[in-house]
Amino acid sequence: MKIGTPKEVMEGENRVAMTPDSALQLQKLGYDCAIETGAGERAGFADAAYEEAGVEIVKTAAALWKAADVVAKVRVPTETELKRLRTDLTLISFFNPGGNEAGLETAAKKGATVIAMEMVPRISRAQKMDALSSMANIAGYRAVIEAGNNFGRFFTGQITAAGKVPPAKVLVVGAGVAGLAAVGTSTSLGAITYAFDVRPEVAEQVESMGAEFVYLDFEEEQKDGSSSGGYASVSSPEFREAQLAKFRELAPEVDIVITTALIPNREAPELWTEDMVKSMKRGSVIVDLAAEKGGNCKLTVADDKIVTENGVTIIGYTDFPSRMATQASTLYATNIRHMMTDLTPEKDGQVVHDMEDDVIRGSTVTHKGEITWPPPPPKVAAIAAAPAKEKPKELTAEEKRAQEIAAFKAQTKRQVTLLAIGGALVLSVGLVAPASFMQHFIVFLLAVFVGFQVIWGVSHSLHTPLMAVTNAISSIIILGALMQIGSSSVVITILAALAVFMAAINIFGGFLVTRRMLAMFQKS
Repeated sequence: MKIGTPKEVMEGENRVAMTPDSALQLQKLGYDCAIETGAGERAGFADAAYEEAGVEIVKTAAALWKAADVVAKVRVPTETELKRLRTDLTLISFFNPGGNEAGLETAAKKGATVIAMEMVPRISRAQKMDALSSMANIAGYRAVIEAGNNFGRFFTGQITAAGKVPPAKVLVVGAGVAGLAAVGTSTSLGAITYAFDVRPEVAEQVESMGAEFVYLDFEEEQKDGSSSGGYASVSSPEFREAQLAKFRELAPEVDIVITTALIPNREAPELWTEDMVKSMKRGSVIVDLAAEKGGNCKLTVADDKIVTENGVTIIGYTDFPSRMATQASTLYATNIRHMMTDLTPEKDGQVVHDMEDDVIRGSTVTHKGEITWPPPPPKVAAIAAAPAKEKPKELTAEEKRAQEIAAFKAQTKRQVTLLAIGGALVLSVGLVAPASFMQHFIVFLLAVFVGFQVIWGVSHSLHTPLMAVTNAISSIIILGALMQIGSSSVVITILAALAVFMAAINIFGGFLVTRRMLAMFQKS
């Protein structure tokens, strides 16, 4: 079977559903790959790169649709593209089934199988196919970059000879994938970042990224803000009023607002009203990631940037992933490839559409002449359905001191007991062993004790627990070998020297590896 990818026809869409790397992986599944001429150019992938990867270059879209058994694309198919569907064709694309009734009916009449990538259920094993999360991650990052491009100051605070610059204050409304990506980018740039979400279980994630979670004094709704699919659910009128009141309180203080709140198959909820915009400082920026679904801000204009009378910039672009086309195409093509892996269990280049599979059934919107949307709920729980964990009680200084004293006493008692047992064993061995054995045995005990104390005294921030144990063992070997290196026996001297050399390599190598690991978690 052949997988084909046409050039996206929507104006401003730069992404492509197949990359040279993903084509190589699809060929390993047994498929032939084809792509329309110039389909990847706007994403940075030339036709020559596809040819080198073994992909057939097709001159026209019509020829590609006719030759392909599976068509993978990005945007919702146009009316012309829908007319090209047929009974033996599988289409994998974003499809917007909730607002595309005509498209569903056309696809069903044509007998085509349509897999809507936005309908991939949010369960653990489907994360690798979750195109919505892939694109939302890029959109959240890009939203902060766009905000910074339109904001007249630094994100981070600075104190210079020319004066003091306060840090920007950023509020992220909605802490889903896009919201968390925005939070991470904002805190990395040094801004004071706040985040709000109706799901209190995400507070820990927000705070772990260095931001402050905005809580509401509305306990009932805060406990029930999640739907079964890992998305936010519809809020009650009472909660909505409390939420808007909190936003009105924050509006005059924040410099940048990034809204990401969406509810599946509904218009975006209005969370940032006109009066909130009017209360913001001149030069503030609002980035509305929900603009395509009507916007979270009352004044948002889709696919446009406006400046209000009081100097607030409102950005309503709907193509944030397309503004990072190379990265977005790479991630989306990987999602498609993983979907094809599930559709090809035998890796023989033949699609097996198993409607008993949660992921395949949940993503399929038309199949064998029937509309199969909406799907039944998945048999397994969603990723975000886990209940929120209670925060551990914070101990007072006196309680912490008491715990430390108790732990010290317990550790001292264990060490004294072990030393007593060790002393008894040495005494018993010394009564029957020859003098030469006792000499070497005492060297061994001293090496163990000194090596343990030397390595264990190093701060844990400088080596991992695993490296601490291996380094302790190596230090024992080194100290023991140093004691024996002056032996009258040539063989013992050579063996001792080799032991020192190899154990030293192990210790220094361990610290180098640990340093590289720690460097991965340091902010640049």
